[in-house]
Amino acid sequence: VQLQASGGGLVQPGGSLRLSCAVSGFTLNRPAVGWFRQAPGKEREAVSCLSTNNDITYYPDLAKGRFAISSDSAKNTVYLQMNNLRPEDTAVYYCATDLGQSSSYALCHKRPANWGQMNWGKGTLVTVSS
Repeated sequence: VQLQASGGGLVQPGGSLRLSCAVSGFTLNRPAVGWFRQAPGKEREAVSCLSTNNDITYYPDLAKGRFAISSDSAKNTVYLQMNNLRPEDTAVYYCATDLGQSSSYALCHKRPANWGQMNWGKGTLVTVSS
């Protein structure tokens, strides 16, 4: 199982960015997948999660109305569209999956103590600054 995030970069406040996560070793038709982020000096947090078997999404308050997660099973890719970016969105963004979990809500609420059960990709840095 491998996940590789890309698409990060420098963007001005109010701007948009789309992250991509290329996955291999599993198919995007059952497990939940998600995006998490970790800002400097802060704990990693969930950003958006998707149930790939029914396209149900979950967004924490920090992402509601601004971020959208989606997937393309033909391309084995998960996306995170981020709009109206703010300086506080600056972080390393990671994509991840739990092959034993199909619920987007459950994935986003998985306790950090259990993150070792998940498969993580290397992160991509997003910097929001003028």
